[in-house]
Amino acid sequence: MNTIAIIILAIIAADFVLGLVSEMMNIKHLKKDLPEEFSDVFDDEKYAKSQEYTKTRTRFGWITGTWSLLILLVFWFSGGFEWLDQAIRGYGYGEVLNGMIFFSVIMLAITLLNLPFSVYSTFVIEERFGFNKTTPKVFVTDMVKSLLLGAVIGLPLLAGIIYIFIALGSMAWLYGWIGVTLFSLGLQYVAPTWIMPIFNKFTPLEDGELRDKIVAYSEKVNFPLKQLFVIDGSKRSAKANAFFTGFGKNKRIALYDTLIENHTSDELVAVVAHEVGHYKKKHIIKGTLLSTIYTGVMFFLLGIILEYKPLYEAFFVTEPSVYLGLIFFGLLYKPVDFILSVFTGMLSRKHEFEADTWAAETTGKPNDMIQALKKLSADNLSNLTPHPFYVFLNYSHPPVLQRIQELKKN
Repeated sequence: MNTIAIIILAIIAADFVLGLVSEMMNIKHLKKDLPEEFSDVFDDEKYAKSQEYTKTRTRFGWITGTWSLLILLVFWFSGGFEWLDQAIRGYGYGEVLNGMIFFSVIMLAITLLNLPFSVYSTFVIEERFGFNKTTPKVFVTDMVKSLLLGAVIGLPLLAGIIYIFIALGSMAWLYGWIGVTLFSLGLQYVAPTWIMPIFNKFTPLEDGELRDKIVAYSEKVNFPLKQLFVIDGSKRSAKANAFFTGFGKNKRIALYDTLIENHTSDELVAVVAHEVGHYKKKHIIKGTLLSTIYTGVMFFLLGIILEYKPLYEAFFVTEPSVYLGLIFFGLLYKPVDFILSVFTGMLSRKHEFEADTWAAETTGKPNDMIQALKKLSADNLSNLTPHPFYVFLNYSHPPVLQRIQELKKN
C-alpha cells in the first residue's frame, strides 16, 4: 500500500466518521417539546411522528452508507478495478470505448447492489410514514428511464472528456472545462422541455382564482411569467414542493399538485413569489457562475493528477487510463469537494433568506409565506430543530424556524 492509498483511505474514513458524528448530534438535538411556533400545524402525535421519521431515515442512512463503503473497500482491495479493466481491455477496443464500458458496468452494478435498499426506502419507510404513492410499475419504469437517460446523456459526455484528455495534452483541462460548461448550460436549457417530462407530467395551471392571483403578482413585479405548471408529484409521494427551472424562453415554475391541494391561493402566491425572488436576485446566474468556477478548479486539478502513476498503483492498476483516473481522482478530491460544498451550502442558505424577504416585501403578506413554510414542514414531517453543525454541513435551506423568525422582521 503506497502513500496515496493511505491518504485516500484516511479521506474516506474521515468523511464517513464526520457524517456519522454530525448525524448522531442531529438526532440527540431533537427536542421533546413542540416549538410553540408550530402549534397550529402540528399536534403531539404528528410532532412525535416527524421525530421518528428523522431517526428512521438517519439510521437507514447509516446502513446504506456502511454498505456502500464496504462495497468500495472489498472491490478495491480484492483487485476489482484491475480485474474489470483487464477484462474490458481484452476485447481490444480503444480507450474511449473501454471507458464507456467500464463506467456502464460500474453504474449498473451499483444500481443493482443498492436496489434492495431503494425498494425498502420507498415501499417500507416512505409507506410507513404515509408518503409513498409509487407503484411497483412506476418504480421499475423510473429506474429503467434513469439508466437509459444516464447512458444517452452521460456516456457521450464521458467519451468527450476521455478523448479530450487523450488528444489535447497539457491544455486538456481547459478544453474539458469549456466543453462540460457548455454541455451543462445546454442541458439546463433543454431539461425543462425534454428531460423532466420523461418522469413527470407537466400540466398548465388551469384558469381560476389561483392563476389570476399569480399572473397579477407576476405583472406587479415585472416577472415574465410564460410557463406555470402543475407537476404530478402525487404520482410518487405525498410530499409537496415547488421549483423554478430553466432559463431564456424555457423558464418555468412548477407547483406540485400536493402543494396546491394543501395550501390557500395566497400561500401559493407567496411560494411563487419566493421562486420569483431567486430569479430577481439573480441567484440562478450566481449559482451557474459558481458552478462554472467549481468545474474549472476540478478540471485543473484533474489535469495534474491524471498523469500521476502512484494514484493508479494505489488501486493495484497496472495500466493507467483516463477513465480510471476519473474515478480515483473523485476519491482523492473529496476534501476539496467538502470545503466547496460547505461554502455553497452557506451561500444557498443566504439566497433562501433573500428569496423569503423578497416574497414578504413584494406580496406585502409575510404571514402567507410563514404559513406556507409551516404547512410544508408538517406535510413533509420536517425536523424542526436540526443541530447547527448538521445544518452547516448538509442544509441548502435554512432551518424553517430561522426562516420564520426572519420573515417576522418584515
